[in-house]
Formats: sequence, structure tokens, C-alpha cells
Amino acid sequence: MTEALIISAVRTPIARSFKGGLVGVDAFELAGVVLEATLTRSAVPSDAADDLVLAESYQGGGVIGRNVAVRAGLDSVPGLAQNRWCASGLAAVATAAGSVRAGMDRLVLAGGTESLSTAPACVKPAAEGTWQPWNSLSHPDRPDAPALDMPHTVGENTAKHAGLTRGDVDAWSLRSHQRAIDSMDNGWFDNEIVPVVVGDKKFAVDEHPRRNSSMEVLAGLPVLHPEIDGATVTAGNSAGLNDAAAMVGVAGDDFVRTHGLVPLARVRSWASVGVDPALTGTAPSMAIPKALERAGLSIADVDRFEINEAFASVPAACVRELGLDEDIVNVNGSGVSLGHPIAATGARMIVTMVNELRRNALSIGCVSMCAGGGMGAAMVIEVV
Repeated sequence: MTEALIISAVRTPIARSFKGGLVGVDAFELAGVVLEATLTRSAVPSDAADDLVLAESYQGGGVIGRNVAVRAGLDSVPGLAQNRWCASGLAAVATAAGSVRAGMDRLVLAGGTESLSTAPACVKPAAEGTWQPWNSLSHPDRPDAPALDMPHTVGENTAKHAGLTRGDVDAWSLRSHQRAIDSMDNGWFDNEIVPVVVGDKKFAVDEHPRRNSSMEVLAGLPVLHPEIDGATVTAGNSAGLNDAAAMVGVAGDDFVRTHGLVPLARVRSWASVGVDPALTGTAPSMAIPKALERAGLSIADVDRFEINEAFASVPAACVRELGLDEDIVNVNGSGVSLGHPIAATGARMIVTMVNELRRNALSIGCVSMCAGGGMGAAMVIEVV
């Protein structure tokens, strides 16, 4: 079977939604930035791509991949919109890898883009010609898993399931910020970040990590659900609302040889799982073993894990469930510190993982995340 090789991997900086450096840049523009950089860094003809698979979650529907391709002048490149909620960006790369490995496409550009700052507001008809706000729910609403209350459905339910305390999740959050700041200060994200020009300024640095975080600061934040016995979730141990885009080029080995390219990594395997919506945050502990089994690997073979911190309880619970070594999990931070630009996060994790493995001369990385509605996903990356 044809190998699915990653030939470029880039992302924008991650901004705070509604008040950050990318507040005036919509999802289409953000995707255009990483699309141009993906093609430039891979040094392939701009019209060589067979498809553009682009994840979106809150941009109002439509085939965002095609829109972005046409904006970039790639009229010969069709497009696809991918949505698996938080795991959309990862699913987009999996779709690209599957098409390449099947021999149906030779080069697919894949990633995700999110601008919550400019996301449209949806309404639906109500009585007597009026309109009321509407959201597409990830699952049918119910008391133990409120569809519009992820701090309860994911954060608190996961902490309770894993027996995590407020101190446990605050400690995870603090470490996430410390690791993200350390990576920023050492320039470890420099190779993966493509600056975004906004007016007369160049936005080039992740702005969500907090340098002044401490256990004392975190402990002083109020829980979001004080009515829940043993509540743990606060704004300090939850992912932020963020804007960003990320993209990779996925090519077959024949394409790589023909164009004299040097691949960065290969996509070894991927897997998605479904769980009860009330257990959404536990899904990575099922997706990771499934993806590793498909790659013929075990947990002991993995050099680095990133498990998205939609809430700090999610990776903390997975570490307990699978017996992972915390020292190799989220070594550059994750959602709590770097942020969670929803549709872009999965692709961002892949981009960061590729760079982390190569920078440290390591081999195997596994990225995983939960996704709204009781879903989880994982992907195994191998440096070549």
C-alpha cells in the first residue's frame, strides 16, 4: 500500500477569540495563510494537489475547502469540508491519508481553520414569525450530559469518572502553561508557526499561555458548577476560546520520489471511537489503544503523546487509565495553555508533534482528543 507521507506541516499562531490578535481575520483568511505556506514549504507546483480537505466546526456550513482553494487561485483543486467537532482537524488529515494510501490521490492538502471571533450566529423559526437562537447540538440533550454545557458533560464527568480532585486538574493546568511557555521561550514553535499579517502588524506568537499562572492563582478561581459535589472545573483548567489554522501536505511515496521531496513523517494509523456522551472525556483512552493496535505498536513504543486539554481532566484521566508516563504527555502544553481553536486543533497537534519528534530525533508520536457528542480520535505519526 502507498505510504501517506507528510511533506509539510504549518500553523498560524493561536489567538484569543473576540479580543486577540486575529479578531479581524476570518476562518477563510486564516486557512489561506497556511495553504500558501504548505505549498511553499513543500516546494510542489501549486496545481499539483488533488484535493483540499479542510475542517470547520462553527463557520456556518458550506464547502470551506473549495472556497479557500478558489481564493488561492487553485481552480483545479476541489474541496471538502470536514466536521467531527473537536476532532475535525485530525479527521481531515485522516481523510487525506486514507485517500493517498488507497492510491486515489497523490497529494492532498489537509487541516483545519477556526475563527470563533467571526463565527456566524444561527437562528431558527419560532412561533408567529419570530426567530430564536439555535445551535447544532453534538448529541441529544439530557441532564447527565447537557449538550450546551461542556464543563459539566466533559470536564466534571471525566474528573468524577477518574477520581480526580480540583488539585489534580489545577496541577495539570499549571504544568501545561509552564511547558508551553518553556517551548515558546526556547523557540521550539518557531519552525511550525507562519505569521499572519493583520493591518500593519505581524502576528507571530501564541498569546494564550499565561506566564503568571500558579497553584495559588488557579486555586483562587471559582468553579463553574458549584452545585456539583466535588466540582473541579474552572476557567483556569479549561481550554480557551481561540482562533487559528493549521495544515499539512500528505503525499504518496511515488509523488515524493517524482518531485524529489524530503518527507517529514508518515501517518502510520488512525482510529475514531464512540462512547456514551456523558463519558466524552474518556474517549482518548479507547482511541489511543485502537490506533496503536492498527499500527502494530504498543504504548511502550510511543515517544511522545499529546492528548488535547479540552479540560485538564481529559489527559489526566487518560494517563491514569492507560498508565502513561506524564513526562512524555503534552510536553509542549496543549489546549489549556496553547488554546483550543476547535476545528484547527487536531491538525495543530499533528504539526506540533511532527516538529517535536524531529527536533528531538525521536520516532513515534500519538495525538488524541475527545470530541463533542461522545467521540474520540487518535493518530500515530512516525518520523522518516
